[in-house]
Amino acid sequence: MPRKHSKTAFSSADPTTTITLPAEEIPTPKTFTDGLPLPKLFVFDLDYTLWPFWVDTHPTPPLKKSTDGGLTVKDAHGGRHGFYNEVAGVLTAIKSRGFQLGAASRTCTPDLARQMLTYLSIPWEGTAQPAVELFDYLEMYPGSKTTHFQRIQKRSGVPYEEMLFFDDESRNRNVEELGVTMQLVRDGVTRAEVDKGVESWRKRNGRT
Repeated sequence: MPRKHSKTAFSSADPTTTITLPAEEIPTPKTFTDGLPLPKLFVFDLDYTLWPFWVDTHPTPPLKKSTDGGLTVKDAHGGRHGFYNEVAGVLTAIKSRGFQLGAASRTCTPDLARQMLTYLSIPWEGTAQPAVELFDYLEMYPGSKTTHFQRIQKRSGVPYEEMLFFDDESRNRNVEELGVTMQLVRDGVTRAEVDKGVESWRKRNGRT
């Protein structure tokens, strides 16, 4: 099934490459400032959730750092790969408020996914922090995501009911059997999707 790409492109030479905007350009999710409860742990899928590609299919290794401050990563053919537009704003809003952050991916190339997270940066208040440094938990390997969450729960000690998960594939709703709340996203994670996810989490757990 074809995937849509974000409208903001890195250059006219590569119109399908998206980049994240600086964190301060993305408004904080409304649910983060309304005084109601929030999950303790936010978990994100990678492919078509944080970035618009399959990391085990589209980039051709070896990967190289770009000269744009980490907004994109170059692959062996010169293709450039970046985050969706609002990723920096979403991730920094979570971390700056003291919440924990995790990634749960079925990728067949976990080393490549980690390298992508290491080379891509999060622009925030004039700095460019490697994205990988924002994550408290990285679970990246094939298989049911219930396994990913069982490992995250064991390492974090956070109850499943305090976790909110963002993913683009409906089959991964099986994590809700554990008590996790999942928000299905389309065309990448955004501030609006985070608000929808938080509202679903509150409703499911009676935290409104």
